Amino acid sequence: MHVTALTWGITVLVILGLFVFDFFAHVRTPHEPTFRESGFWSAVYIGIALLFGGFVAWQWGGTYAGEYYAGFVTEKALSVDNLFVFLIIMSTFAVPRIYQQKVLLIGIVLALVMRGAFIAVGAAAISAFSWVFYLFGAFLVYTAIKLLKESGHEVEAEEKRDSRIVRLAKRFLPTTDQYDGDKLVTRIDGRRTVTPLLLALLAIGFADLLFALDSIPAIYGLTEQPYLVFTANAFALMGLRQLYFLIGGLLDRLVYLSHGLAAILAFIGVKLVLHALHENTLPFINGGEHVTVPEISTPISLGVILGILVVATLASLAKTRGAAKSG
Repeated sequence: MHVTALTWGITVLVILGLFVFDFFAHVRTPHEPTFRESGFWSAVYIGIALLFGGFVAWQWGGTYAGEYYAGFVTEKALSVDNLFVFLIIMSTFAVPRIYQQKVLLIGIVLALVMRGAFIAVGAAAISAFSWVFYLFGAFLVYTAIKLLKESGHEVEAEEKRDSRIVRLAKRFLPTTDQYDGDKLVTRIDGRRTVTPLLLALLAIGFADLLFALDSIPAIYGLTEQPYLVFTANAFALMGLRQLYFLIGGLLDRLVYLSHGLAAILAFIGVKLVLHALHENTLPFINGGEHVTVPEISTPISLGVILGILVVATLASLAKTRGAAKSG
């Protein structure tokens, strides 16, 4: 897949333009989005992401379009799980609803920047060392196991992490417990002071960093093309702010989402290890020769990922509906 510098440049400019539009059209004036507004713009951004897959198919063929769609679905699913953490952070810092949009948008832009750096590092590592797929695969399986162990205890884990961030920030920065509109920094007695809004943003930024560690190896298990990795991440993050307000009340009902994501990460981890064995050059494995193992195709990967998400969602809704009736 050959992507010219011009194509890269135009793509980055369009994505940045969409974020700038989002800020001036929706975030600049503090307000709490209505259900209708959130639903409309969520649909718009998902539609743009799906149309971009058509552009990929037109320019580079259906195989790469399939890789893009598999990556986009995976990243979108991981992003929905991220929303639960964002919800905890907003609650911990008691961020007023009308100011949450600003924190989310800045946090999403930070997430894209950090993921861009990880994508570049990952692409360089893969280009130089084929054995890096072993590391990615093992890390994803480890992450899946960790996700299962933490399932049901996400609130406690996130609150502990947030308290550490607050203690660290207060050690080096003058802080206040009072909000001053949507300002990140205010003046108290002539002294610049950090507001809780900035502390919430720091917590979200740190969470984004941890999410990037999971998501980038996961998508490199579905495509080795940096352009597809970047665009799938960008379009998955785009519209995440609207999705937060759209399904925020439903997140508590997705009780099996973590289990589903753990299954997806474990599946991609196994896929990466199989690919690493197929491309093996390590001398202590099969004498440095390629190992004949089955490889999982992109259509199968996409089908498995979608299937796991559907089962996890339906099982979650069935369980919470049953619990509501019995209660």
